[in-house]
Amino acid sequence: MVSSVKGTFDLFYPDIKKYLLMEECARKIFSLYGFSEIRTPILEHTELFSRSVGDETDIVKKEMYTFLDKKGRSLTLRPENTAPVIRAIIEHKLYESPRHSRLYYIGPQFRYERPQKGRYRQFHQIGIEIINDPFPLIDFEGILIAKELLNSLGILEVEVKINSVGCKKCRQNFISILKDYLNKFKGDLCSDCNERIERNTLRVLDCKVASCQKVIENSPVIIDYICDECKEHFSKVTQFLNDFEIPFKITPRLVRGLDYYTKTVFEMTSFKLGSQDAIVGGGRYDGLISSLGGPDIPSFGWALGMERLSLLMEDSPLNDNLLYLAWMGEECLKFAMECASYLRSKGVEVVLEGSLRSLKNSLKRAERFQANYSLIIGEDEVKSELLTLKNMRNGEQIALKLNEIPNFILNGE
Repeated sequence: MVSSVKGTFDLFYPDIKKYLLMEECARKIFSLYGFSEIRTPILEHTELFSRSVGDETDIVKKEMYTFLDKKGRSLTLRPENTAPVIRAIIEHKLYESPRHSRLYYIGPQFRYERPQKGRYRQFHQIGIEIINDPFPLIDFEGILIAKELLNSLGILEVEVKINSVGCKKCRQNFISILKDYLNKFKGDLCSDCNERIERNTLRVLDCKVASCQKVIENSPVIIDYICDECKEHFSKVTQFLNDFEIPFKITPRLVRGLDYYTKTVFEMTSFKLGSQDAIVGGGRYDGLISSLGGPDIPSFGWALGMERLSLLMEDSPLNDNLLYLAWMGEECLKFAMECASYLRSKGVEVVLEGSLRSLKNSLKRAERFQANYSLIIGEDEVKSELLTLKNMRNGEQIALKLNEIPNFILNGE
């Protein structure tokens, strides 16, 4: 037997219902804020990620699935989707159209990581990108949208962590100060962080190794060194959060793991997930579009991990409409087919199987389908047009006309 590749998984009932619910809620909320969907290829040129994510990030150095195609071109399975969306915006000049200034995506990403609970080598993300709007309102609105999405899925115990990483101008001064501090503790830092000091200093602040954390706890914080413009921007974002009573925590050493961030960065975390507690992460990246060959316009976005979010969602029944249609005798089949067609047209989920069974075996079959209702159709039901609907959860039965059944199942009336 051939098994699935390590770090990947098959998704089927009942877990697939959670993913469909996430997608449904996301699309509904995004549409209320004027977003439209974009779908980018899973394969991209490797250069896209080395230029955007950063050559010295763990993603590019250690985690990407990269290979040469038959013509020797280096291709990569996308490890994140912001860079592909920005590439599409530039390639198709979507920045010229206000209608395409708000985009969202839903789909798989790929990273070669050690598989663990909530983290896989193929994982799924929901994300948004907003371009051509430099104002703090957009940072706030992006955080608000993420919060509304989590709330709609019943995820209420979430902490919003926020910080500013400044702009390219003021960040350089801080990096020099941080580098001087870290060089004093090189013997206490892991080998990766010793490399990062010179090549990607801010990434040291994102390290989770215990010995590094002790050094990081007393390190300078970037928010003390940002310029007046960045301070004002950050102040307005936090003021909006306060005005709309969204609790948040300023986390001075939050930097996120990608090179393209500027000004606002944020995460939403849940203590229920343990050490890998981030559900949503993102921020502003005003220089990304120009760095990839597009115009110098700002952008903001975030991504949500669907695997981690699914761990927080309740395992409640998600198939409340499923009805199993039990037909008794060949003479009832045509009528049963007509009933099934009508019920489906009204939004009821119906299973109608082709095998003739006894009533006892049909009800057992309904239980195996985990149907919430069974509709029993025999000769008497065909003649009287009163159909027997059985609630499979409590065993209660009721006689209804066909046109009464959808309202009873869908609305409990």
